[in-house]
Amino acid sequence: MVKKKGTALLLVFADVDVEHDAEFNAWYNEEHVPERLSAPGFLDAARYEALRGGPRYLAVYELESADALQTDEYLRLSRNPTEWTQRMSPNVVGRGTVRNVCTQIYPAESDPDTQGRGMAPALQIGRMDVPAELEAGYNEYYDTVRTPANLLIPGCLHVRRYHAVAGAPKYLTMYEFEHEKVPETLAWETQRGQDTMNEYIGGRYGHAPGSPGVYRRVFPPRAF
Repeated sequence: MVKKKGTALLLVFADVDVEHDAEFNAWYNEEHVPERLSAPGFLDAARYEALRGGPRYLAVYELESADALQTDEYLRLSRNPTEWTQRMSPNVVGRGTVRNVCTQIYPAESDPDTQGRGMAPALQIGRMDVPAELEAGYNEYYDTVRTPANLLIPGCLHVRRYHAVAGAPKYLTMYEFEHEKVPETLAWETQRGQDTMNEYIGGRYGHAPGSPGVYRRVFPPRAF
């Protein structure tokens, strides 16, 4: 089995003006993703487009660990961008670009049954900051109440939670779905209506702008 899931993620969010759209996607798909996957510790990658929330584009890289971003090979690629990268990088043509490096906090140990699974057809990404006095209750509720309930919903394949080690906000939750309609199902809406996170932790926490966002995979192409 080829391992495709690690203990860290690199996520890059960006909006792109329409005049750059075609070349931006070509650069990402034809050059940038293959280049990054050539570096040690990069296990898998996919690109997504927002159906709800934003920014519009999201690239997700599965990392063996956050140390994958410190290898000589990765640093060489980063410090020697190609001419195409210098023109079309999200830091050049993107708006509202966000780069997050996150290390997994839930589940505490990776599930061997998920290690060979590729990138999900759809994701929901929640990024949030939590007041320090609410963090213990927030983490307990997420791990013992909210996540187990969500995993029972048809179409919800997996849930992982992360701490940001680069970028903000501090917490990120990634739901992996069989399809992008899962958050529109009656089961999902019913579970949302029964959620008592704020009551449990005794307060509220703040989502980042555009979060939670629902994304469908656009690269690699999905099989229908």
